Amino acid sequence: MKIGVVADTHNNLANVREIVALFNAAGVDRVVHAGDITQAKTLDVLAGLEAPLYGVYGNNDVERESLEAGARAHGFVFQDPPLHLHWAGRRIVVVHDPRDLAALPAGDLALHGHTHMHRSERQDGRLVFNPGECAGHMKGWNAIGVVDLERLEADVLKF
Repeated sequence: MKIGVVADTHNNLANVREIVALFNAAGVDRVVHAGDITQAKTLDVLAGLEAPLYGVYGNNDVERESLEAGARAHGFVFQDPPLHLHWAGRRIVVVHDPRDLAALPAGDLALHGHTHMHRSERQDGRLVFNPGECAGHMKGWNAIGVVDLERLEADVLKF
């Protein structure tokens, strides 16, 4: 199973359209958003995904009523962190702020956002992954991730 990973879209709709196209072209089975969607119109663009969307809210997701309504309308699963998932025999935890990982059981895969910096490292027996910046305006510096759950390896797709 391949999952797409994105965080900190911060309502950059042009980039979100590109992200949807990249995930659809990669044929991911599911997509995880690690927070900071910012506005519900971002969820409307993410509705173009060909895979189900799961995620957590971040510190900039203050328009909660509209975000929750948008998530429900599109059939997305969003909640306050942590989000615990069990896919393809892997235990996955999703948070926004990486500092929250210290208090959580290790599992196999930990996904986070918040820092806007790429991170892919083994820590406490798990892969910790953040694809990095995706809401920037500099072409070629934005990134999303694809994690192969069978191999437990992450790749970065730059755009």
